[in-house]
Amino acid sequence: MQAVCWPSASVIRATVLPPKTFLKIYGAFDRFSYRGPGSLRAWMERITVNVALEWLRSRNKLSMTVLDDGRQLPDIPEPDPSEVARIPRDVLMGFVSELPDGYRTVFNLYCIEGYSHRDIAQMLGINEKSSSSQLFRARALLARRIGAYMETH
Repeated sequence: MQAVCWPSASVIRATVLPPKTFLKIYGAFDRFSYRGPGSLRAWMERITVNVALEWLRSRNKLSMTVLDDGRQLPDIPEPDPSEVARIPRDVLMGFVSELPDGYRTVFNLYCIEGYSHRDIAQMLGINEKSSSSQLFRARALLARRIGAYMETH
């Protein structure tokens, strides 16, 4: 839930979604079927993601960048993982929270939650290539922000 709800530019999102999610889980608990270790967590995570996506859709926050908009992102090399590990977690999460909603949503679902582009496309009602493009652009923006941070710290 933290990956979808917390890293957001909106404090409202981080304070409204957890109670909504809890109520949804509580109300649907009779439909949960135990399938072994980890099944409860997976079921709860799925509900959490769906509540967050419903909230974003209802507010039309899932704006996606058009693929053929004529803009090319410059090739920015990804920072070295050992250097990124020295950046405080809250700073990194701040960078993620500053991403446009569409980029951040795809980034969180792919990199943090572990969904495939096919799953993300189905959840968001977009093309798989759009999901891939959003992730590429999110990574490029994050690489740029991380590079600027490392130059000054």
